[in-house]
Amino acid sequence: MNLIMSFRFLIPFFTALLLHRLPITQSSYHNYPDALSKCILFFEGQRSGYLPSEQRMTWRGHSGLGDGWTVNTDLTGGYYDAGDNVKFGFPMAFTTTMLAWSVIEFGQYMPASELQNTLVAIKWATDYLLKTVSQPNRIFVQVGDPISDHSCWERPEDMDTARTVYAVDAPNPASDVAGETAAALAASSMAFRSSDSGYADTLLQTATRVFSFADSYRGAYSDNSNIRGGVCPFYCDFDGYQDELLWAAAWLRRATQGDTYLNYLQDNGQTLGANDNINEFGWDNKYAGLNVLVSKEVLEGNIYSLQSYKASADSFMCTLIPESPSSHIEYTPGGLIYKPGGSNLQHATLVSLMLLVYAASLERSSQAVNCGSVSVSPAMLREVAKRQVDYILGDNPKGISYMVGYSYYYPQRIHHRGSSLPSTKDHPQFIACKEGSVYFNSSGPNPNVLVGAIVGGPGENDEYDDDRDDFRKSEPTTYINAPFVGALAYFAANYPSG
Repeated sequence: MNLIMSFRFLIPFFTALLLHRLPITQSSYHNYPDALSKCILFFEGQRSGYLPSEQRMTWRGHSGLGDGWTVNTDLTGGYYDAGDNVKFGFPMAFTTTMLAWSVIEFGQYMPASELQNTLVAIKWATDYLLKTVSQPNRIFVQVGDPISDHSCWERPEDMDTARTVYAVDAPNPASDVAGETAAALAASSMAFRSSDSGYADTLLQTATRVFSFADSYRGAYSDNSNIRGGVCPFYCDFDGYQDELLWAAAWLRRATQGDTYLNYLQDNGQTLGANDNINEFGWDNKYAGLNVLVSKEVLEGNIYSLQSYKASADSFMCTLIPESPSSHIEYTPGGLIYKPGGSNLQHATLVSLMLLVYAASLERSSQAVNCGSVSVSPAMLREVAKRQVDYILGDNPKGISYMVGYSYYYPQRIHHRGSSLPSTKDHPQFIACKEGSVYFNSSGPNPNVLVGAIVGGPGENDEYDDDRDDFRKSEPTTYINAPFVGALAYFAANYPSG
C-alpha cells in the first residue's frame, strides 16, 4: 500500500475521532444538492424492465422482460425493492407515495433537472402500478418467488428463478396493498398535475377505482392463503389494513378536494384507529404519516372536524423532541433515531420528511406544537430533521456517509446483487444461481457503485462494519431513499452551506 493509499484509509479514522469529540448539534459542511442528485439517481439502479437509452446507471441492463407472461399480463417495469430481484407491490407503492409527497411539498425547491428526474422515477413506478390494477376487481401484488430468489446470488439480468405472479381477486381482500396503491396514484396525480394533466387524470381516476376495491373487500392481503407463502415474512401486513384505508382516503381528499373523502375521514377515523395515537410510520403502518397529512387541512384549511388527526400529529411530534416531557423515541449515542428490527435508517428518513412537512404547515399558519411545558416551533422541528439528515451524510461517530457515493468514505460492500456482481458489460457470460456466491463471500468492494443508495444503517450503539452478509445494516431499500428526496430538497434550498 503506497503512502497516498495509506493516508486515504487513515482519513476516516481521524474524521471519526474528531466527530466523536463534537456535540451532536454541530455539523460539518454538507453538499445537499449533490446528495439530492445521488439520492434520486439511486432509483435507476433498482429498475426492472427494459431500460431506456438515457439510463444513467449504465452498469445495469434489461431484466424481468417476461414478467407476467404466466398470467397473460404485461407486468414488466417497476422496481426491485432492495438488494434482491423481487417486485413486492406493498413497499413499491409506499415508495411511490413518498416520492410523490417529496415533490408535492418540496418540489419547488428542486432544480428543474432534478425535479424532472424525480418525476421520471415516480413514473417508472406508477406505470407499473397501473398495470397491476388494470383488470377489474383484481390486483397483482408481487412478481417473483422470494424463496427461490433469496437462495441465489444472481444479477437481475441473469435471473432464472421463478417469476411467480401473486394476485388477489375479489371478494378476497387486499385493503392494504390496494389502499397504498390508491394513495400512490392519487399523490402522484398531484405531482404530475402541472406538467402532464392527462397522465394525472389517468392516475387519479384509477386511484378512485382502486380505493373502492380496497374499501369494499376489507382485510389484509397476506391473510389470503395463496398469497401468504410468497409475501411473508418479508412484507406481511403485520399492523392491519385500517391505516391504509384512511391513508388512501386522505390522499384522495387532497388530490380531489372532494367532500366524499373528507366525510370518509370524519366518519371512519375513530373506527379505523386514527385516534389511537400510534406513533409509527413506515411501509406497513401509516398512522403517524396519515395524521401529519390530514393536519394540513386543520392548520391551513381550518377544517376543524379533523382536529383529532392534528392532536395525534402533535403527540407524535412531541415524542421526537428530546426536551419534551413526552419524548420516548430512542436515540443512539451519536444522535440517530433508533428502532429495533433492521433497516433502521428508514425511520430516520421518514421522520425527517414528516418533521419538515409539519414544520411547513405550522409556519404557514403561524403555530407551534404544545408539548406540555415546552413550546416547539417549526425551527425546532427542522433542527431535529437536520440532525438526522446530517448523521446519515457523515456527522456520526464513525464519520461515514451512509449514502453510497456521497463523500469519500461510504459503504463499499452493500448487500445488493447487481452492485456486488460484475456487470454484464464487464462479464457478459451468464452467472448462475450458485456461481454468484464467490462474489457474495468476497471481502472486496462491490464492483458497481450503486450511487445514492442509503443502506440499512448502524445499530443502537452507532456500530457499522460494512459487511455484505449483514443485510439488516448493509442492504439499501427504495423506501429508505424516497422520503430522503424531500428532506434533501428542502435543505439543499434552505441550507446551501450545510
